Amino acid sequence: MQNFYQTTIKFPEIDMEKVFNLIITYGLKVLYALIILFIGRRLIKWLIKHLNKHLDKKHVDTSLKTFLAPLINVTLNILLILSLIGMFGIEVTSFVAILGAVSLSVGLAFQGSLANFAGGVLILVLKPYRAGDFIETDKYIGVVKEIRIFYTILNTVDNRKVIIPNANLSNASLINHSAYPYRRLEMKFSFTIDNDIEKVKSVIEKIINEQDYVLKEPRPSIFFSDMNQKKLNFSVYVWVNNAEMLVVQDELMYKFKAAFDQEGINLA
Repeated sequence: MQNFYQTTIKFPEIDMEKVFNLIITYGLKVLYALIILFIGRRLIKWLIKHLNKHLDKKHVDTSLKTFLAPLINVTLNILLILSLIGMFGIEVTSFVAILGAVSLSVGLAFQGSLANFAGGVLILVLKPYRAGDFIETDKYIGVVKEIRIFYTILNTVDNRKVIIPNANLSNASLINHSAYPYRRLEMKFSFTIDNDIEKVKSVIEKIINEQDYVLKEPRPSIFFSDMNQKKLNFSVYVWVNNAEMLVVQDELMYKFKAAFDQEGINLA
């Protein structure tokens, strides 16, 4: 027992200078990292705030704004974290490679959804149509009920709800009948060959000039387009308010028919 207590326990010598240097070195790095993290976070918040204000001024669709701002926020925060990791001498290329591999896998797995997302972004930014517009695609025609980030909801003229992927709409031709406030209404008439051409034209002009809903500018146009052995063909073009087009066409047709009957003008 006496020998046991007399045995000297030897501890490894600690180089306090090296410890002090490590504390100083990494302590400063941690301090710098915290400062950069604080400034970076404040800067990201400031950028997102001003981005939202800019999107509001540009009247960007709410569905795009609520998706775009968080996406940019997450991306900037990931870049900030990677830069902080690099400050401690950790190789960030491996993290970037992992993120790239994950992104590639996700992209391949959700290729169709990403195409629809990209199409939705283009539609919401470029605005080829808006909610409430009357559009015509290669398969459907109707009113746009809602534009979402992945698809567009269309109500057809026979009251069917159609959900169309945005990739289809952004990569194909479509007609937006609501794009402009005025539209040209085209009407074609065929009369028997025995009718007086000047009388026919005069009656058409009279009916058009009496209608308040027919715009004076651009001026209406009446063309004696062609004829054959049996009939005379006229083409009539008038400009009307877009929203009233079908109603105006219906009313004009009734008045033309009544005027032709009254003047003894025979339709072919």
